[in-house]
Amino acid sequence: MNPPVNELANWLARIEARHPTEIEMGLERVGAVYARMDCGRPAAQVVTIGGTNGKGSTVAFVEAIARAAGWRVGAYTSPHLLAYNERVRIDGADVDDAALVEAFEAVEAARGDTPLTYFETGTLAALWLFARAGLDLAILEVGLGGRLDAVNIVDPDVAVITTVDLDHQDWLGHDIETIGFEKAGIARPWKPLVLGDTDPPASVLQHAYRIGAVAVRGGSDFLYAPSDDGRWTWREVGYEVELPLPALAAPVQLRNAAVAVAAVRALDVAGDRAVDAAALAAGIAGARVAGRLQRHVQDGIEIVVDVAHNPQAARALAEWLATATVPGRTHAVYAALADKDAAGVVAPLAAHIGTWHLAGLGVSRGQDVEAFAARLAGTAAGEGRRHLDVTAALDAARADAGPGDRILVFGSFHTAAAALSALQGGR
Repeated sequence: MNPPVNELANWLARIEARHPTEIEMGLERVGAVYARMDCGRPAAQVVTIGGTNGKGSTVAFVEAIARAAGWRVGAYTSPHLLAYNERVRIDGADVDDAALVEAFEAVEAARGDTPLTYFETGTLAALWLFARAGLDLAILEVGLGGRLDAVNIVDPDVAVITTVDLDHQDWLGHDIETIGFEKAGIARPWKPLVLGDTDPPASVLQHAYRIGAVAVRGGSDFLYAPSDDGRWTWREVGYEVELPLPALAAPVQLRNAAVAVAAVRALDVAGDRAVDAAALAAGIAGARVAGRLQRHVQDGIEIVVDVAHNPQAARALAEWLATATVPGRTHAVYAALADKDAAGVVAPLAAHIGTWHLAGLGVSRGQDVEAFAARLAGTAAGEGRRHLDVTAALDAARADAGPGDRILVFGSFHTAAAALSALQGGR
């Protein structure tokens, strides 16, 4: 029986309001509550996925491969786009309101006087649900950093760091090496640590060697390359497989898919369940994730929504724009959080954008459009048209565009969510 329609919304409002800060790094509080909940391990095996970009896509690839192999899989991701339920999936389906409410009640019963953030509460709720679901595999996406992120209370069988670049500097540090050390904190002694970067920060490798983690490096321990027949090859010592290209667009998705294959292969070593080439192929071809170059066509205008929100993601987006051209102009709808390197995002995209529409974001860590435009002064986007919010900016871009044009909406998960809601009629 489902709870009253507002019960989940009430729980979410309560847990969001009760902690004085949105982010509070550290494992002591959340670990103590987790111990009192006595959940047990969330699954027979656990993969924890961190990194600056590509986490959500890599989760989707690992999940799809494992499910194609017949495994029962849980996936915990963040943030969500349109509904909180998206954060917790079991057997490919978002959990329902009733299950989430029950999980929040279990967390509350164990919490006592211990303060927990919104993310910490959600993480504990997901782990509680997974522990009761009889899972073969739980995939946990790091929310921020790694070493002090709430998901790190669980020891993974395989840890993954997709990429390391500058983002969240106020919490993680202002240089690549410091950020790399924070992300490397999800590694465990004598367990595989899959690295998507071909040249990862020294701090990541030093930490792995210090604790005895087994580094599995892209470009050396595993290799991947497109084939002439529109497929691609993944290989490591003693193993090679030819696979279909990912359905997820953008050249960078080939790296994410290759990292996912490496993670699943590392699970084969850590566990005792083989994943054959057919499951790898089905998972790579079948993986989907919302808000990653998600395409809509309306009145002959292509509208593409992407969550890219930092310079590294913008460079990947620019790489896609350079190959996926359209007959007409490209119009940008851009809205970002106040703590992001907005000018650094604009720089790689400027050559590919004809007109800019800037929007405010009325959320925590958001900013109004005038403050946003001021931060972009001197960039290609600085003189763009200004709009109160993403919906207004999207409407204006659609009015400007004609058949054969493209509208690219990007800048944050909040930006993508607002655009998708508008496109689906949920204004």
